[in-house]
Amino acid sequence: MKTGQDARIIFTRQGISNGFNKCIPLGLGVFAYGLVFGVLAVQAGMTLVQAQLMSLLVFAGASQLMALELWSPHLPILTIVMTTFVVNLRHILMGAAMREWLVRLSPGKTYFSLFFMTDESWALSVREMASGSRDAGFFLGSGLCIYLFWNLATLLGAATAYWIDRYLADPSILGLDFAFTAVFIALLTFFWKGKAQIPVWLVAGLVAGIAFVLLPGKWYIIFGGLAGGLTGACRDA
Repeated sequence: MKTGQDARIIFTRQGISNGFNKCIPLGLGVFAYGLVFGVLAVQAGMTLVQAQLMSLLVFAGASQLMALELWSPHLPILTIVMTTFVVNLRHILMGAAMREWLVRLSPGKTYFSLFFMTDESWALSVREMASGSRDAGFFLGSGLCIYLFWNLATLLGAATAYWIDRYLADPSILGLDFAFTAVFIALLTFFWKGKAQIPVWLVAGLVAGIAFVLLPGKWYIIFGGLAGGLTGACRDA
């Protein structure tokens, strides 16, 4: 029987296809708030090309929506860069969680796959990896799925902003304001393995809530993640 250290990691087209197909339901949720981003980008003064390039090259939903709040003729570039850095610090923890697959791939495959990593594709891939799958192509395929839905939604939202502006000016009319939350609730269900996880989730939520009240920015994400991780590690020790 192979151990976790000598098990062979593969990277196949079938794995990419499986990851893409299994991520489609989450992609539909991402499409909803990608549509909102496209409309808001045009409302903030971007052209369709600028909005699309941001989605193609940046590909970070929360950071892109945050950047729109700071978008102006005189861009506070340093502020945008630093805020984006803090928002995405969680990717350090997420990348570390994928170590079992990524460290055994070539650097090209690893970094190419990491560009497409999102919260959604990461959660799905962690579950796939925990199930015993050795095909790291799944990670890239799920990321490509989110990338496709996000960019199609950006294009549609930016191209039709003029006509749907009156509806999306208040996303709650169509329920789109809940899409982001709904996707992450769905992600949580992937990790549910029984009541033993309740204390871990409670500690993570409590620490994140305290950090949200006491600290500026998105530090509550990092502190909540670290607290939950440490609690889980101590529980399993």
